[in-house]
Amino acid sequence: QVQLVESGGGLVQAGGSLRLSCAASGRTFGAYAMGWFRRAPGGERELVSGISWNGIGTFYADAVKGRFTISRDVAKKMSYLQMNRLKPEDTAVYYCAISSSLRYSDSSSYDYWGQGTQVTVSS
Repeated sequence: QVQLVESGGGLVQAGGSLRLSCAASGRTFGAYAMGWFRRAPGGERELVSGISWNGIGTFYADAVKGRFTISRDVAKKMSYLQMNRLKPEDTAVYYCAISSSLRYSDSSSYDYWGQGTQVTVSS
Protein backbone atom coordinates (compact mmCIF):
# COMPACT_ATOMS: atom_id res chain seq x y z
CA GLN A 1 0.00 0.00 0.00
CA VAL A 2 1.27 3.43 -1.00
CA GLN A 3 0.27 6.66 0.69
CA LEU A 4 0.41 10.02 -1.06
CA VAL A 5 -0.04 13.31 0.77
CA GLU A 6 -0.42 16.61 -1.05
CA SER A 7 0.22 20.05 0.37
CA GLY A 8 0.51 23.62 -0.83
CA GLY A 9 -2.99 24.34 -2.05
CA GLY A 10 -4.84 27.50 -1.18
CA LEU A 11 -6.55 30.62 -2.41
CA VAL A 12 -4.71 32.83 -4.87
CA GLN A 13 -5.61 35.68 -7.19
CA ALA A 14 -5.51 35.26 -10.95
CA GLY A 15 -1.96 35.69 -12.20
CA GLY A 16 -0.46 34.41 -8.99
CA SER A 17 1.53 31.28 -8.23
CA LEU A 18 1.36 28.22 -6.01
CA ARG A 19 3.69 25.29 -5.50
CA LEU A 20 2.15 21.93 -4.68
CA SER A 21 4.14 19.19 -2.98
CA CYS A 22 3.53 15.45 -2.79
CA ALA A 23 5.13 13.05 -0.34
CA ALA A 24 5.01 9.33 -1.04
CA SER A 25 5.36 6.71 1.66
CA GLY A 26 4.54 3.09 2.38
CA ARG A 27 5.40 0.26 0.01
CA THR A 28 7.24 2.20 -2.64
CA PHE A 29 9.98 0.09 -4.15
CA GLY A 30 12.00 0.55 -7.26
CA ALA A 31 11.07 2.91 -10.04
CA TYR A 32 7.71 4.60 -10.52
CA ALA A 33 6.42 7.59 -12.39
CA MET A 34 4.58 10.41 -10.67
CA GLY A 35 1.92 12.81 -11.81
CA TRP A 36 -0.69 15.35 -10.89
CA PHE A 37 -4.40 15.18 -11.61
CA ARG A 38 -7.12 17.72 -11.00
CA ARG A 39 -10.89 17.71 -10.74
CA ALA A 40 -12.68 20.97 -11.44
CA PRO A 41 -16.14 21.60 -9.98
CA GLY A 42 -18.57 19.34 -11.81
CA GLY A 43 -15.79 17.88 -13.93
CA GLU A 44 -13.86 14.66 -14.25
CA ARG A 45 -10.43 13.88 -12.90
CA GLU A 46 -7.89 14.79 -15.58
CA LEU A 47 -4.16 14.30 -15.87
CA VAL A 48 -2.45 17.67 -15.64
CA SER A 49 1.19 16.64 -15.65
CA GLY A 50 3.42 13.60 -15.34
CA ILE A 51 7.09 12.90 -14.85
CA SER A 52 9.14 9.80 -15.54
CA TRP A 53 10.80 7.61 -12.93
CA ASN A 54 14.13 9.38 -13.42
CA GLY A 55 12.74 12.88 -13.75
CA ILE A 56 13.83 13.27 -17.36
CA GLY A 57 10.57 12.81 -19.25
CA THR A 58 7.61 15.11 -18.63
CA PHE A 59 4.06 15.51 -19.85
CA TYR A 60 1.77 18.52 -19.66
CA ALA A 61 -1.85 18.91 -20.59
CA ASP A 62 -2.37 21.59 -23.22
CA ALA A 63 -4.25 23.78 -20.76
CA VAL A 64 -1.22 24.20 -18.51
CA LYS A 65 1.72 24.12 -20.91
CA GLY A 66 4.04 27.05 -20.37
CA ARG A 67 2.55 27.82 -16.97
CA PHE A 68 3.06 24.69 -14.86
CA THR A 69 6.30 22.83 -14.17
CA ILE A 70 6.54 19.37 -12.66
CA SER A 71 9.63 18.09 -10.87
CA ARG A 72 10.60 15.34 -8.48
CA ASP A 73 13.19 14.34 -5.94
CA VAL A 74 13.58 10.59 -6.39
CA ALA A 75 15.58 10.01 -3.22
CA LYS A 76 13.07 11.92 -1.06
CA LYS A 77 10.04 10.36 -2.80
CA MET A 78 8.69 13.82 -3.49
CA SER A 79 7.06 15.47 -6.47
CA TYR A 80 6.22 19.11 -7.01
CA LEU A 81 3.96 21.12 -9.27
CA GLN A 82 4.92 24.75 -9.70
CA MET A 83 1.88 26.63 -10.96
CA ASN A 84 2.41 30.11 -12.40
CA ARG A 85 0.09 32.67 -14.00
CA LEU A 86 -2.88 30.91 -12.50
CA LYS A 87 -6.30 31.37 -14.05
CA PRO A 88 -9.77 30.96 -12.54
CA GLU A 89 -10.26 27.86 -14.70
CA ASP A 90 -7.37 26.24 -12.82
CA THR A 91 -9.61 26.06 -9.77
CA ALA A 92 -9.86 22.40 -8.81
CA VAL A 93 -8.87 19.77 -6.32
CA TYR A 94 -5.38 18.65 -7.24
CA TYR A 95 -4.29 15.06 -6.65
CA CYS A 96 -0.85 13.53 -6.56
CA ALA A 97 -0.56 10.13 -8.25
CA ILE A 98 1.96 7.41 -9.01
CA SER A 99 2.31 4.99 -11.92
CA SER A 100 3.90 1.63 -11.22
CA SER A 101 3.97 0.85 -14.94
CA LEU A 102 6.43 3.76 -15.43
CA ARG A 103 4.13 5.28 -18.05
CA TYR A 104 3.25 8.85 -17.18
CA SER A 105 1.57 10.56 -20.14
CA ASP A 106 -1.88 8.97 -20.02
CA SER A 107 -4.32 8.89 -17.15
CA SER A 108 -4.95 5.14 -17.27
CA SER A 109 -1.35 4.43 -16.27
CA TYR A 110 -1.75 5.66 -12.70
CA ASP A 111 -2.42 3.32 -9.78
CA TYR A 112 -2.67 5.44 -6.64
CA TRP A 113 -3.89 8.92 -5.74
CA GLY A 114 -3.69 11.12 -2.70
CA GLN A 115 -6.58 12.78 -0.93
CA GLY A 116 -6.25 16.01 -2.88
CA THR A 117 -5.57 19.63 -2.06
CA GLN A 118 -7.86 22.49 -3.00
CA VAL A 119 -6.61 25.22 -5.32
CA THR A 120 -8.91 28.20 -5.75
CA VAL A 121 -8.06 31.01 -8.16
CA SER A 122 -10.11 34.18 -7.82
CA SER A 123 -10.76 36.54 -10.71
